[in-house]
Amino acid sequence: MLVITEPELIKELLKNSERAFPKRTSRERKKEDDFVLKILGDGLVTSEGEKWAKKRKLANHAFHGETLKSMTPAVIASVETMLERWKLFEGKEIEVFGEFRLLTSEVISRTAFGSSYLDGEKIFDMLMKLSVITNRNMFKARFLVISKFWKSADQIEADKLENEIHNCVMKIVKKREEKVANGDANSFGTDFLGLLLNAYHDTDKKNRISQQDLVDECKTFYFAGQETTNSSLAWTVLLLAIHPEWQEKARQEVIKIFGNQNPNPEGIGKLKIMTMIINETLRLYPPVSSMVRKVATDVQLGKLILPADLELLVPNLVLHHDPHLWGDDVNVFKPERFAEGIANATKHNSAAFIPFGLGPRSCVGMSFALMEMKMALSMILQRFTIFLSPTYSHSPFTLLLLQPQHGIQVMLHSL
Repeated sequence: MLVITEPELIKELLKNSERAFPKRTSRERKKEDDFVLKILGDGLVTSEGEKWAKKRKLANHAFHGETLKSMTPAVIASVETMLERWKLFEGKEIEVFGEFRLLTSEVISRTAFGSSYLDGEKIFDMLMKLSVITNRNMFKARFLVISKFWKSADQIEADKLENEIHNCVMKIVKKREEKVANGDANSFGTDFLGLLLNAYHDTDKKNRISQQDLVDECKTFYFAGQETTNSSLAWTVLLLAIHPEWQEKARQEVIKIFGNQNPNPEGIGKLKIMTMIINETLRLYPPVSSMVRKVATDVQLGKLILPADLELLVPNLVLHHDPHLWGDDVNVFKPERFAEGIANATKHNSAAFIPFGLGPRSCVGMSFALMEMKMALSMILQRFTIFLSPTYSHSPFTLLLLQPQHGIQVMLHSL
């Protein structure tokens, strides 16, 4: 494995214009990443080639501008439900990482799958259990010959969870199909599940996806669409609690743009200070801490000649904390770094800041995640002042994504 931390090389690697640096295929990953594949399957994050192109096209369609606008009422309704609950915590301690998990689960259930949180709750719960098992086994050596004939307790449990997730997803799918069959709906819908079902039932073989593809895509979006935003919201609230001056600047901006009304898509685009704060949070605490690619055939990258099958690791976390790129105050929370936008945040190019990846494989849900975060934070700041609780214990750790190990405890005071 070769670890790459130079922005210029990372840019070239992730742009991958000659398809020289693909992701590992699910067959290649099977050997050591069996547990990860149970979470994501051969979905958008892990697939390659034509299969990936077909899935990316579907996902792009699900998250383009107009569709995002149509999702805002569901996001606002979900945040309002959370904030009603928060009123009970006036002057008391609340753990927000768990709260945001509920929120982001509800949002992805409603916007992408047209269902309530209760439908997705079991799936989220099982995906979290799989994450814990995956983390536990990430660096365990396994003997392939033995593993063909013998399975550990974790492997047996993971297989069981994978089957249960498959069945739960298919229940949601069947509900949607029955609505159309019974004449209660004249189409599968325009949300992400609807687009997947249209592809699943497509009469043209070239466009059709299999049942396993359908399930894998749902798992990918349930996990990636929920866990990443959840972590980012929690870290942002932590930093706002630690830096009251930035909390107040963000609040004044929100009040200036929205007053005491709920946020709207047009106003969200004008939140400059909020965007700076979110970018600086994503720099300090990127949800995805590294990315892996492989070398398809012997190739040159910069001045290096790389042999086929070499693995390449891009450690976002290291890149975002490199003093050569960001200055000696690299570990300090300074949203003003992003005052002139991402491209001008460092002396180097935009490849020094890659929380959502870069190039054709960059995160398809980036606009959706940022919209959801800005709406949630705006609505929180309109109602509450946030203080850090004395019981908070700082312990970032990676459970597939970068998370606060002991949660994030804050105190809320109504405005």
